[in-house]
Formats: sequence, structure tokens, C-alpha cells
Amino acid sequence: MNTAAAAPLRIAVLISGRGTNMLAIARACASGQISGRIVTVIGDRVGATGLAAAQDLGLATKLIEARAWRNEAGFDRAGFEAALREQIDASGAELVVLAGFMRVLSAGFVHHYTGRILNIHPSLLPAYPGLDTHARALAAGDREHGASVHYVTPELDAGPPLLQARVPVLPGDTVDSLSARVHAVEHRIYPEVISWIAARRLHWCGGRPQLDGATLDGPRQWSED
Repeated sequence: MNTAAAAPLRIAVLISGRGTNMLAIARACASGQISGRIVTVIGDRVGATGLAAAQDLGLATKLIEARAWRNEAGFDRAGFEAALREQIDASGAELVVLAGFMRVLSAGFVHHYTGRILNIHPSLLPAYPGLDTHARALAAGDREHGASVHYVTPELDAGPPLLQARVPVLPGDTVDSLSARVHAVEHRIYPEVISWIAARRLHWCGGRPQLDGATLDGPRQWSED
């Protein structure tokens, strides 16, 4: 293996809240599951408690408060995203990970990181893009729900899914109980996909994901076995 392939993957994580997926990724880096390190954790809200959790781990953090880009004309998304890009690029990050980052990013921002930006979504994509996925699955009477790790493209939650985890919808489930089980599997599959990228197994090639040299035409299915 050459030196470039062996170099730890540099990861930027963007959060809006508790940062539990960020913490799962940090643990996977520390254990060696991911051959990489988090070089910056960026929060967009003062109430993003995950920033304090990241600081407790000794990780570099930055608050880029979206509220600061609001003015009489509305939200200055271009200015906000320019600040995000400056921080991400200054960190030397090779991969941008959205971990509960609750902002829709512009096509220009996404194109800047084409093939280098991931998200995790609490549904079995393409089912239920957007918000309130657990309530929507319950209202539809679904027997299965889950989570998907996907590359980010300009269309909301429409990038190709890479790995999915399925959880059963149980009798008597509520939004909270179903959400808790989905969240638990998110903490397993997000580090797994990042480990593929760190090991240079997963690439973005010609607008499509390739895993182990073959085009990934559909998501892999995660299993504890």
C-alpha cells in the first residue's frame, strides 16, 4: 500500500444538535474501525450541544451560527455557506459528513464537494425524503423502516444510497420508540461507510459510486451478523 493510500482520512463533521452520529464516528476513528480523524466539527446553532461533546474529546470545533446571516432581506445563504466552505477547506478535510445538520445546502456548495460529502437519512431511501420520516412511516402502516447513508447531490435526499439498515415497525410503536431504534442503527452504518472511504474502497467515479471496483447500483444492506 502506498503512502497516500495509508494516510488517515481527514473528516469534517457538520452538526446542528447533540452530535450523536459525530460521536459514533469519533469512536470509530479512535478504535481503528475508520482509518481517519475528525479535523473539525462545525455547528450552526448556539444550542448544538454536540460542540461541547466534541471539545470534551479534544476535537477542533467552530460555531458558524446561521442566525448571524439573517437580515431584513432574509437569510444570506451565500454568505453562510462561504463561511462554511472557508472553515472546511482550511481544515484540510477530504470528506464532509453531515451528521444531523439541519440545513438544505445550495447546489453550488454541494458541487464544490462533489463525491466528498455524505449524509445519513432516517428512512429507507427513496422512501420519505425530507422531514418527519418516522411519523410518515407509522401513518403509512409500514412494516419496516430504517436509515440510509448516501452521497449528497443537489436534490434533497436524492443522492445514491450506499448502505441501509432496516428495523421492524412494532405493534404499539410511537415516533419516539421507532426513532430510538433507527438512531441506534445509524451509529453503526455511518462509521461503516466512512471506513470504506478511508480504506479507499468506495469512490465517486463518473457521477456514480464504486465499491471495490464495481459500480454500486443499489445500497448494500447492513446486518449485525
